[in-house]
Amino acid sequence: MVLLHVVDLDPGLTALHRLGGFFVLRTAGEADRSLRSLPTLAQAYGPGRPDGQGDFLTSRVRRVAAALRTPETRVAASVAQQALAARLWSVALGSAAVYGAVPDLAPPLLRWDPEGSAPDDLWLSEVRPLTGDAPTLADMVLRGHLEPLAAALRARHRLAPGLLRGNAASALAGAARELDRWGRGHGRTDVAARAASLARALLAHPLLSGTGTLTGTAFRRRSCCLYYRVPGGGVCGDCCFPRPPRSSPRAPSA
Repeated sequence: MVLLHVVDLDPGLTALHRLGGFFVLRTAGEADRSLRSLPTLAQAYGPGRPDGQGDFLTSRVRRVAAALRTPETRVAASVAQQALAARLWSVALGSAAVYGAVPDLAPPLLRWDPEGSAPDDLWLSEVRPLTGDAPTLADMVLRGHLEPLAAALRARHRLAPGLLRGNAASALAGAARELDRWGRGHGRTDVAARAASLARALLAHPLLSGTGTLTGTAFRRRSCCLYYRVPGGGVCGDCCFPRPPRSSPRAPSA
């Protein structure tokens, strides 16, 4: 990634606040003592201790499981991973579409509250502008976050790699769809166009290629996030299943 001095990337990232809750990123200027005590995502992706202390991902999965009232931790882990992926993609894609630049979202710079409510609360300790192109976003989000997040969750839960890749692609497509809706609704077709172009390029990346089909802003994935296994849950709008499966204990993971 190439560091640029991009004057349009304001220190508070205030333009993101207008896009909706998933796009908001708190910055150092909004810091308080409680935020400074939160773990970084770099710590969250690390190995948990044998006694379970300091295992922030496990704490998050347990909280999601309780909120969903599901006894299946792998279902909660899948939902937790997709929710965090949605936050990361929303911030990165939103910044690139609105500013033409992105803040460096390196895991050591992002603090996260594993006990917080949805959407995941993120705080960036320092705003470092980077170019807002697809290779930078792929390096920063896919390789910097979603690969180590997936590896950490696979080490703790029975989650297929294809399911996690599908979650990452679905979260990306959802962020692009929201930016398209916002851009068209606010006379910012430039924002909608940039988001769509970046999403197409990122979905063609080797880490996401083959996860589904993008038609306009509609995405149809090849795998299932397992939400249908949540009590009272059903299939998502981009699911590979037209209706919840009745007997299969596992969803496709291609």
